[in-house]
Amino acid sequence: MLELLKYTVPALIVLVAAWVVLGKMLKEERQKREYELRRQDRNITNPLRLRGYERLALLLERITPEHMLMNLDLSGMTMRDLQRQLLQTVRLEVDHNLSQQIYVSDETWQAVVLAKEETLNFINAIAMQMPEGCSTLQYAQALITAYNQNGETPVQNALRLLKQEAKGIL
Repeated sequence: MLELLKYTVPALIVLVAAWVVLGKMLKEERQKREYELRRQDRNITNPLRLRGYERLALLLERITPEHMLMNLDLSGMTMRDLQRQLLQTVRLEVDHNLSQQIYVSDETWQAVVLAKEETLNFINAIAMQMPEGCSTLQYAQALITAYNQNGETPVQNALRLLKQEAKGIL
């Protein structure tokens, strides 16, 4: 019996030591593989995310009154036609970029949605203040003047949040 213990105890100690060492090696190898997969995923997803941020930044710039007015031919339009065109432009721009919300945080997406809603409300509010029969040029000037006097607009706030998040990727 004593002879059996002489061989069994050291063998068990070697077995436990091998088990512990192999366990640590396998754990380290698994961690290395997981790290490598995450790194490869980032190499693929980060460019996609950055393009999403770029598209949303472009969307926000495109829904500012100045930008929209520069891209429209005001001749032959009534003020109400211009108002409808501006509202449609904002909605189409946002609808076209809805899928980009998967690349940004919920907070940033909510800021983009708020910028859209506030821009629509702003366009309507200025139109309500205009006298009946005013020209499209007067309406356009009123939009630009009022927009520039607003301080930080929801569009600028959303752009700021977007830039902060994008810097986190870079």
